[in-house]
Amino acid sequence: MRPLRGGLALWALAALGGCTIVQPPLSDPAYGPVPPVMPPPAQNADGSIYNSYTNRFLFEDLRARRVGDVLTILLEEKTDAAKKASTATKKSAKVDVNAPTLFGRDIKLGGRPVLNNSLSSSADFSGDGSSSQSNSLKGSITVSVARVLPNGYLLVRGEKLLSLNQGSEVVRFSGIVRPYDIAPDNTVPSTKVANARITYRGRGIVADSNAAGWLTRFFHHPIWPF
Repeated sequence: MRPLRGGLALWALAALGGCTIVQPPLSDPAYGPVPPVMPPPAQNADGSIYNSYTNRFLFEDLRARRVGDVLTILLEEKTDAAKKASTATKKSAKVDVNAPTLFGRDIKLGGRPVLNNSLSSSADFSGDGSSSQSNSLKGSITVSVARVLPNGYLLVRGEKLLSLNQGSEVVRFSGIVRPYDIAPDNTVPSTKVANARITYRGRGIVADSNAAGWLTRFFHHPIWPF
């Protein structure tokens, strides 16, 4: 009996291990800092001291414009959606068939007419549904320019990782910024970023308390018939 119990215990541990969800790391190398483009090797001196890779504009704001430059994205996301549908139908029908006569008399059986018929039906349907969703995200994240597109727009990306007492949180952002939308203080609101992708995730005791267990997720899966 002892080997059997030991085998059952190992099987139970293996089953529990199979239910363990391996979470990916919070930090993503794809959102790491972008190094600036280094100038090409020095060429033969031509008498000029101008270098287009290291020049600085004396009469312009210091806004991001090159690969590796940083700018701050002001997160001002808010969405509200609501939907409501209502349907009601009603149908009724009634058919009466008078008893035929034979030689001017009703056809009866045991003194009762047997060919009188009456049909009636009714159907009612009523349906009502509603759905609403609201999301809000405020804050800021500083990203770096990953690429300068041919039209001068900037492809930016970056992430912010916060390690708190009871867990960690990460904010990732990527999108396309138009240089004209960058304010003099080198900031741009997220509502003016094209193809914006914002990710906000957490890990730790606080995040785990807001997630359902694997057994609860099993009973809420669409394949569950009840």
